[in-house]
Amino acid sequence: MRQTNLAGESAEYLAAREELRQAEIELMRQRERVAGLRRGLPLGPVVEDYAFEEGPADLQAGDAPTRTVRLSELFSRPGRELIVYHLMYGKRQTEPCPMCTMWTDGFNGVAHHIAQNVDLAIVAAADLPALRAHARNRGWTNVRLLSAGAGTFKYDLNSENAEGEQDSTVSVFTRDDDGSVRHVYSAHPRMSEDIDQRGIDLLSPVWHLLDLTRRGRGDWLASLSY
Repeated sequence: MRQTNLAGESAEYLAAREELRQAEIELMRQRERVAGLRRGLPLGPVVEDYAFEEGPADLQAGDAPTRTVRLSELFSRPGRELIVYHLMYGKRQTEPCPMCTMWTDGFNGVAHHIAQNVDLAIVAAADLPALRAHARNRGWTNVRLLSAGAGTFKYDLNSENAEGEQDSTVSVFTRDDDGSVRHVYSAHPRMSEDIDQRGIDLLSPVWHLLDLTRRGRGDWLASLSY
């Protein structure tokens, strides 16, 4: 199956492109199988109704007054699921993670689309003024920003260790009819000894676009200057 109508494509190129197309089809089918396994996970355990600190909804309105909001209160209505992105900022992570910053830039841009189906929150260990200052610099006006530095939420979900070192993580929760919150799924960049920094790639269209090119990602992380 030709992908273009360009003249001059060699037989070698066409054969290699067809081999790649078949591999891409295999990958798509495997990705669908994995997504089905993810959707079919049994209900996870009921978790603590963790407390977070939140500032005014208007990011430009300063950082006060603050309020305490519970995990169960992050669900906007019954039947919704909640996605939490654990942003690497706070405690031992004294500067915001460039990768997390790039991803949250993307979440902010598509937040109104995400909100049609699920609830979304960005949680960091950083204190609220520091988190909101970074958010103002990035223009994150469409995402919900929460500080979890005073509690065990990030440690319990394995997005920080006992020394306060942070990791990027994504977690999904659901809420029972009685208001109890259950953990559904969490994923981290490191999935095994031989898979480092690739475990939650599906969150980032930037990396997928770079993977279309001959250079690929290169030393992408080292080149960031956020």
